[in-house]
Amino acid sequence: MKRADGLTGTKARRWLIGGQVQGVGFRPFVYRLAHRLGVSGWVRNRMGQVEIIAEGDATELAELGRALTEEAPPIARPVIERYEPLPARGLRRFEILDSAQGGSPQIHLPPDYSTCADCLRELNHPRDRRHHYPFINCTQCGPRYTIIRALPYDRPNTTMAGFPLCPDCRREYQDPLDRRFHAEPIACPVCGPRLRFIAPGQAPVDETRAALAHCVAALEAGRIVAVKGIGGYHLMCDALNEAAITRLRARKPRPHKPLAVMFRTLAGLEREAALGPGEGAFLESPMRPILLVHKRPDTALPELIAPRLSEIGVMLPYSPLHHLLLDAFGGALVATSGNISGEPVLTEEADVVGRLGAVAEACLHHDRPIERPADDPVFRTIRAHPRPMRLGRGVAPLEMGLPRDLSRPVLAVGGHMKHSIALAWAARVVVSPHIGDMDTPRSLRVFEALVRDLQALYGVQAEAVVCDAHPGYTTSRWARRCGLPVHEVLHHHAHASALAGEYPDRDEDWLAFTWDATGFGADGTIWGGETLLGRPGAWRRVASLRPFFLPGGDKAGREPWRSAAALCWELGQVWTDCPDGSGLACAAWERRLNCPQSTAMGRVFDAAAALVTGIHTTSYEGQGPMGLEALCARDGEALALPLGRDREGLWRLDWAPLVARLRDADLAPAQRAADLHATLARSILDQAMLFRDEQGVDRVGLTGGVFQNRGLSEQAAGLLQAQGFEVVLSQAVPCNDGGIGFGQVIEYSARAPT
Repeated sequence: MKRADGLTGTKARRWLIGGQVQGVGFRPFVYRLAHRLGVSGWVRNRMGQVEIIAEGDATELAELGRALTEEAPPIARPVIERYEPLPARGLRRFEILDSAQGGSPQIHLPPDYSTCADCLRELNHPRDRRHHYPFINCTQCGPRYTIIRALPYDRPNTTMAGFPLCPDCRREYQDPLDRRFHAEPIACPVCGPRLRFIAPGQAPVDETRAALAHCVAALEAGRIVAVKGIGGYHLMCDALNEAAITRLRARKPRPHKPLAVMFRTLAGLEREAALGPGEGAFLESPMRPILLVHKRPDTALPELIAPRLSEIGVMLPYSPLHHLLLDAFGGALVATSGNISGEPVLTEEADVVGRLGAVAEACLHHDRPIERPADDPVFRTIRAHPRPMRLGRGVAPLEMGLPRDLSRPVLAVGGHMKHSIALAWAARVVVSPHIGDMDTPRSLRVFEALVRDLQALYGVQAEAVVCDAHPGYTTSRWARRCGLPVHEVLHHHAHASALAGEYPDRDEDWLAFTWDATGFGADGTIWGGETLLGRPGAWRRVASLRPFFLPGGDKAGREPWRSAAALCWELGQVWTDCPDGSGLACAAWERRLNCPQSTAMGRVFDAAAALVTGIHTTSYEGQGPMGLEALCARDGEALALPLGRDREGLWRLDWAPLVARLRDADLAPAQRAADLHATLARSILDQAMLFRDEQGVDRVGLTGGVFQNRGLSEQAAGLLQAQGFEVVLSQAVPCNDGGIGFGQVIEYSARAPT
């Protein structure tokens, strides 16, 4: 019987696939799938999408449609945007066609991916031509974001353009049935990048295997080595060598901030760290993140890795070079960012020599250029879900959806600390990897380059800029001189909107606790203990902390004694341990000289750290509160903090009863720390109950840097859930200032005309 299309039993279908289907081996996957099923037709790229025409019987086409999403490559994220029947034309074979031109591009820029299992097998196979080659990759792994110079994502548009393919690599690259078909970073020892080892007092080692061997020998000898990876350099040393770690800390300088540790295998990692459910699988996922996990009591790792903390940041090898290093070394390595603390990770050999020459005792370089930096991502499990503390290599650029189309493209330049940016257009927003703190000229240069890069790569030109309302932020000043219309967003509105933007499913008001250390408030004071009611574009500040005055202003960030003194002096108390021996700080406080008013919960935590642990100065942000959380090995007693309205009708949470508890020398420091967490968790519940009675709100969000604290977040969430509240925390975007750019976009989207 002849069908209407004139071909007995043959049907034709067309699929248009969007999502993450570029640079992930999706076209060869479709080609192999079609050959397996015996269907004819073709597949091609179409300006960021993949178009498929297939002919076959109904069963074959149904199986093809199912497999397109269910059997897609692990790093692909396909979305079927269109599916339609077509007249069959009698196509005889299945082909991969050249990319279609024209139309509006739907670019999806892939992040960098860890080495896949297939490449690892080849890496370790003595008879494979890429045996022990540190740049092995295929369509399922290897660098993407850090090597792309322009789109479309073709080899000439990457930093691999300077490495012409040898005949063997070209044959693989051109074979649709080979898993390296159009793997743009494809390389081998004959035609690809090479390692080079440099150490003072010895000749450079330019042969790859010899360079690797010299690097391993240097690590075994207890030396600090700067190692060039996918998105930048690491500073690496033996994780069991206290002398090497001590020198690394002294030279960087990084006296106390935790150091990440890279383990050869998951089994080796589990001998030193206690993993929770699902954490092992997360560590082995293609993103290969740093994950904060509990140290085992009998760990062999020295206390120097994470002083006074109960957790360590751990990760597994994610590049073939890391695998080779760890395999040859045979143990765990410290792998901390190769940078000046707070700046973006370094990517250029000359910068490493010039800026880290006094830190690194040897260097392992390679000649594959890094187009833009991408530091390692950092996660922490809170409420059984790994939550990002820093976006980076393997995760970002992170694409999110918007609740509605924007009328014009916008660039959100974020805040000042833990900085990232966001570019938004139509109903899409792309969040960049972590850049760093915006305190140095190099941070500004990297920021400006990334602003240009994202717009060029996605083919989007911003027509407006969104920035923090703080007049002194580097990013806000840049926004005001960039020549585009500028829209300001309050820091804590951005925090609340970032959280709401991850959950756009319900059109109702939220109660958002936005707790951090600092943020410019609508009244010109420093906010940071705010409770906001509403939704993006319509937040109202309904509660806050009892205000206090911070002696020294910004100095309080690294000198928590100032916050402790502020709370004591506010209550008319004398703090005999106060380092203000001259009395100058107190005199300035009494006269309100350089003493801005603050309602920041982060500063209350700083004060608690000074009062409980005696930490008066710190070397990194959050050091005091992190130490307090680590002390909490027992349940705390929750005090009832007074909650009352001020003259403007704003509810104020009074921290005063906490001060006496924190100063009670008859209680062990661990008990006082636990009481602090329990009290603040209860205060969140008390406020939520109040506003449910007043406003009928039952959805509560916890966001801002304070809620990186697992103890506080989990206690508060447990209390809220027990009373019937829906509790929401960030899942895709950091709750700290790394999410501010995304929140600025969400806030702008809610305010902007359609």
